[in-house]
Amino acid sequence: MLLKLMKKVNVYDFDNTIYDGETLVDYAMYFVRRDIRIWKYLPKLVFIAFKDMLHLFTVDEAVKAYASFLEGYYVTLDDPAKNIVDFWNKNEKKIKPWYASRQREDDIIVSGTLDFILEEASKRIGFKNYVGSEIDKNTGKFIKLCFLENKVKLFREHFPDTEIENFYTDSINDKAMMDISENVYLVKGSKITKIK
Repeated sequence: MLLKLMKKVNVYDFDNTIYDGETLVDYAMYFVRRDIRIWKYLPKLVFIAFKDMLHLFTVDEAVKAYASFLEGYYVTLDDPAKNIVDFWNKNEKKIKPWYASRQREDDIIVSGTLDFILEEASKRIGFKNYVGSEIDKNTGKFIKLCFLENKVKLFREHFPDTEIENFYTDSINDKAMMDISENVYLVKGSKITKIK
């Protein structure tokens, strides 16, 4: 019997790992000077970003905070594709420099970040493989949430013949991904510490 060899890759979280901040919060903040309608969504988004820094929020809290912005505001935008390009023109500088020194062609990003945000980032940074959260662009409702144990499920669905040699994250919330990784690195700012 022949054993099928699994491909070993590096896998990265995105927000606060490769990107310095929370992309969805920054994306909402991008509209603050452009549209007064966004202001009513800010308290929930800022609150959830603060709780995220302390790793104190629940999945339900995050979904409710982000869903109100996505369902009530994002779906009303005239040209979301143009906005996301302009957003990245202003925020590409928040990609942490350390990633370029470790980047490989077969890197995989597994993140709660929305897929349309990751899609534009991938063109600029050069990673080809990613799994993110997905919304219905007509309703703003979540189709899939790439978070906690769901990250493992979605990773395995998209990359079934792949093992994680090195996993990089900023948060213990990624314990499920840590458990299936050979080596784990905790990223705080530009400091990278091996914890497994």
